Amino acid sequence: MADRTPPLGVEELRALVTSGEIDTVVLAFPDMQGRLQGKRFAAPFFLDEVLEHGTEGCNYLLAVDTEMNTVDGYAMSSWDRGYGDFAMHADLSTLRRVPWNEGTAMLIADLAWNDASPVVAAPRQILRRQLDRLAELGFTANVGTELEFIVFKDTYEQAWDSGYKGLTPANQYNIDYSVLGTGRIEPLLRRIRNDMAAAGLVVESAKGECNPGQHEIVFRYDDALVTCDQHAIYKTGAKEIASQEGVSITFMAKYNEREGNSCHIHLSLADADGNNAMAGSSNDPGGMSPVMRHFLAGQLAALRDFSLLYAPNINSYKRFRPGSFAPTAAAWGYDNRTCALRVVGHGRSMRFENRLPGGDVNPHLAVAGLVAAGLHGIEQKLELPEECTGNAYTGDYAHVPTTLREAAELWENSPIAKAAFGDEVVAHYSNMARVELDAFDSAVTDWELRRSFERM
Repeated sequence: MADRTPPLGVEELRALVTSGEIDTVVLAFPDMQGRLQGKRFAAPFFLDEVLEHGTEGCNYLLAVDTEMNTVDGYAMSSWDRGYGDFAMHADLSTLRRVPWNEGTAMLIADLAWNDASPVVAAPRQILRRQLDRLAELGFTANVGTELEFIVFKDTYEQAWDSGYKGLTPANQYNIDYSVLGTGRIEPLLRRIRNDMAAAGLVVESAKGECNPGQHEIVFRYDDALVTCDQHAIYKTGAKEIASQEGVSITFMAKYNEREGNSCHIHLSLADADGNNAMAGSSNDPGGMSPVMRHFLAGQLAALRDFSLLYAPNINSYKRFRPGSFAPTAAAWGYDNRTCALRVVGHGRSMRFENRLPGGDVNPHLAVAGLVAAGLHGIEQKLELPEECTGNAYTGDYAHVPTTLREAAELWENSPIAKAAFGDEVVAHYSNMARVELDAFDSAVTDWELRRSFERM
């Protein structure tokens, strides 16, 4: 079983507040986009009031677009319903210091309505529900996320003022695995690694990537909920650290026409004794247990229907191009990076990797999708098709959705999604996609201006 001992205990927090080392406590929850939303509290007030009773936040925080505009179509929050509050209750297992903010501790919150019932459309609650379903079968999920980003020498304010044009990447060429290339910005990478370690995350490594200025910092796998919470903390913290260092980073899935920012997600199952339930015997095909074969078959069966959870934005679908190391085929293979699903490891390290998500993914929703898909495969005892041993880009496989519109239609009409998540969740995230599509369809882009201003 996963160790849920918090990086910081409540009594230790009390002592740090009394000594003056901690004066601020952040209580936040992941929103639909995976961003942390919440409040900063004076630490004594948090201990005296919020720790036991929680706090409130406007329920529009799960019913706005990316730019925080109120939008129509959400059943749980609207002008007609008065935009009331939901309650934010601290999960004490997430208590930690955040060294990049002086004198500050942080906790992740779960959301509930005034009658104490959970907010079922909240990403963290969606993941909790799927993990509870998995636990009923005697399994827990261990997850690792590999999140890429691009570093620019410009500040966030300079990037905004320039319309995000003409930015200077931290590296001028492909530095994939280059020690020299990462050395150019090692002070930034080192500070991010060390501050995350001080916040309780277990850092594995940092490496350069293909796009100029592109890098990746990887953390050790953990319990699924722990990993997703830490992913959100890391993403927020990395941006804050970059800002403090006078640079900017982006996690958007496809910043330019070169390689996009991926977020490959690795998942394995553990049984009640903590053993890898995906590892088979020497007689099992490929060393995969029957449980893993069903679980992986479920991934393939639900891959297109659940793409909205893995690729939630219009920009997400710009990554899916042949030869880009982002997948186009709903296929699986052993250590095959042309497939959407890549099986790696053996024995106790046996696992699979979903290569669809980009840097813009909401980890709680994506991992909930992986678990729900796997449960579908186990419950239906789905058989795993033959592996792809060649180039999946040119193979005869179902194509991953190519647009947000296609993904939203698949999600909205999916019997697998409705059975796993319920009508309320399906409708909520269908509306999220519609809001983004309506906004984009109403916008006039730079591409249109360049193509049409003079020549049309």
